Amino acid sequence: MIELANIGKERCIIVGVSTRAWTRAQAEESLDELDLLADTAGATVAARMFQDRDRFDAATYIGKGKVEELKQLVEADKIPLVVFDDDLSPAQVRNLEKELNCKVVDRSGLILDIFAARARTSEAMTQVELAQLQYLRPRLTRMWTHLAR
Repeated sequence: MIELANIGKERCIIVGVSTRAWTRAQAEESLDELDLLADTAGATVAARMFQDRDRFDAATYIGKGKVEELKQLVEADKIPLVVFDDDLSPAQVRNLEKELNCKVVDRSGLILDIFAARARTSEAMTQVELAQLQYLRPRLTRMWTHLAR
């Protein structure tokens, strides 16, 4: 079994964004659900962060000011994990992890981690591992560029 985040018993910050596609109430409800998912995974939610935006930032999902605010919170409280409410691109995860100096997980990664922890039969474990590999495949791009000539 592949451990994507190894979330158990870590403190985390959950982050959500409201865009034109969602009302603020819908986005808050989704963040409440993410809070429950984090709890199910064994994480303790230390803080919640929310941002209203017209559209997602291509590089970091949230705006630069919010990234800086999140970084200060992560450093001040020594938070090892930040969980985002939407799916992030591999580049966004990489950029955020570099900026925040902590593990960054999106909703899909969190759900896969929960399934991996709860899979009992060999068939279930195989299905979860396949889903994890499909999730990880695009995230492996440029991971070992330091080994290139």
